Amino acid sequence: MKLLLLLSRVPYPLEKGDKLRAYHLMIRLAHKHEVILCCLSDTPTDPAHLAHLKQFCSHIDVIRVPRWRIILKLASAVFSRLPFQVAYFHHRSAQRAIDKVIRELKPDHVLCQLVRTTEYVRSHPLLPKTLDYMDTLSKGMERRTETSPFYLRPLFQAETRRLIRYENLMFDLFDNSVIISAQDREFIYHPLRDQVQVIPNGVDTRHFSPQDHTKTHDLLFTGNMNYPPNIDSVLFLVQHVLPIVRHKRPGTSLLISGVDPSASVRDLARVDPLVTVSGWVKDIRTSYATARIFVAPMQIGTGLQNKILEAMAMRLPCITSALANNAVGADPGHSILIGNSPQDYADHILRLLADPEESDRLAQNGFRFVHEHFDWDRAAADLERIILDTPRHGG
Repeated sequence: MKLLLLLSRVPYPLEKGDKLRAYHLMIRLAHKHEVILCCLSDTPTDPAHLAHLKQFCSHIDVIRVPRWRIILKLASAVFSRLPFQVAYFHHRSAQRAIDKVIRELKPDHVLCQLVRTTEYVRSHPLLPKTLDYMDTLSKGMERRTETSPFYLRPLFQAETRRLIRYENLMFDLFDNSVIISAQDREFIYHPLRDQVQVIPNGVDTRHFSPQDHTKTHDLLFTGNMNYPPNIDSVLFLVQHVLPIVRHKRPGTSLLISGVDPSASVRDLARVDPLVTVSGWVKDIRTSYATARIFVAPMQIGTGLQNKILEAMAMRLPCITSALANNAVGADPGHSILIGNSPQDYADHILRLLADPEESDRLAQNGFRFVHEHFDWDRAAADLERIILDTPRHGG
């Protein structure tokens, strides 16, 4: 089968969640199928990254969209019904390039990741299609509205309404829809949302595995540090949880590790010598290996937190929110600890730092849980079955 994979970003290197999911599914689907990759980019692409992707793809088309054109498109989107997140990624030049790929290479099926890319195939009704919602963008925007400054709320509320309408429209346009977790499926407003099939992420347990390393940080948070839910989480951790912890354990340190930290995240290290903001690191496993406890107090956002799976795979004890664990599905108190308030998080942290045996027990249970439930090969096989079962449309 010729499979066209349509992405809003170049899926390598793996510093963001959508890239991680696209990459691992793509390389496994490429074992049996011819993969044609079309993706968008607003920056130049490293030739070494393209060379890596060419190992798996018969054709790669990275469509460069200048940022000035994105700004113009966003301005014009005010007068359209498209969500701004869709308008950001949809451009006529890219549409022409993708139409050309479809016309000349004649794929048998197209897999779109996120509704950000779906506008490109609306003019191809006979092409069999699968939409990977990944997570529910409308719910994520709705949660951001609740915590945003008052002057941004009308904009976020309007975007939430647009996303709900558009997600429902794409549900009806595509032959199949998949999503990252059952929790996210419930956030889709379409009355037939139960037809969306859950394809969870996996974790590369050969890559993310326990390492012997000197522990130089008590606590760790990782992720794309320009992503609002991650920013919100570390601000909550530093401003509300750490003061309680340090009342009893003054020297408690925190490493915040991940690409593109925002100014508000960088400022945390400027005012607190026990907080380290590393920015991008060549090998994120080093960050996991040098920490004693992984803490992800996610208050907003959707989807499956890959950071939690990676930390568990490296045998780190993990503390997170019920919101994040609803997608992961770990057993609270057995494989993971859940915080509902700053005091909860602080109590968990202090107990694990004071009791190495309890910390090891939690870490080992989380390690086993990840190995039993999150497997990229299984996820790709389930997605392949869905794609192959799609009937061909008559032309």
